[in-house]
Amino acid sequence: MKYLIVGLGNKGIEYAETRHNVGFKVAEHLAKVIDAPFKTANFGWIAEGKYKGRKIFILKPDTYMNLSGKAVKYWMQKENIPLENLMVITDDLALPFGTLRMKSKGSDAGHNGLKSIQEELQTQQYPRLRFGISADFTEGRQIDYVLGTWNTTENEQLPERIEMFAKAILSFVFAGIQNTMSTFNGK
Repeated sequence: MKYLIVGLGNKGIEYAETRHNVGFKVAEHLAKVIDAPFKTANFGWIAEGKYKGRKIFILKPDTYMNLSGKAVKYWMQKENIPLENLMVITDDLALPFGTLRMKSKGSDAGHNGLKSIQEELQTQQYPRLRFGISADFTEGRQIDYVLGTWNTTENEQLPERIEMFAKAILSFVFAGIQNTMSTFNGK
């Protein structure tokens, strides 16, 4: 069985530590956990490893957030990965900081990365894992907030939260989405 785990983010040092790049952070940690180094590949960076007999591809698209769907579609087709074995990791303003929410399908909720994936795959029926970044910004400052860096408290809690997300992804790979949602959602 093959799985494609996609961490959404933007390439470039100026985005590396921003809230919008938390998908990259989770992907990077997951790659370390399964001892799968990233290498440059078509449409981004890919890490290839195994977990309990299952092959996992971890993708960090280099297409920028708004074109993430092109990278996802390419790797799904290249590796013949079924839709139900895709997991997209993204930031979410509607959830409190660090909250984990896994869903088997859903709308893009205004997230440009998810919107691009939906357009390329022609469906909303794919698993996603949302990382709460909260909505602690004043009106009209959403872009600055999302592309801003973590505050001191968030930075202190981030490693533990990223570890929890990696565990949830490995549970998804081994135990399936329903078991994982009931075990991890809201944590």
